[in-house]
Amino acid sequence: MYNSNNLTIKSNNIPDYKDIDLLRKFINEQGKILPKRSNNLSVKQQKQIAKAIKRARVLGLIPFLSNT
Repeated sequence: MYNSNNLTIKSNNIPDYKDIDLLRKFINEQGKILPKRSNNLSVKQQKQIAKAIKRARVLGLIPFLSNT
């Protein structure tokens, strides 16, 4: 059902909204943020990723929807 990609970030590394390559790993083809159960992150890390993705979307670095 869900792919276990084992996407991880270092525990001391706070994801930045400017690091688009890292953020794209946590977004699926439709542009949705991947759930915590599929990328094996802690709750704190998932919230940080979601916040960084949302900031990047508002600034126009990542599109809200995919171009399909």
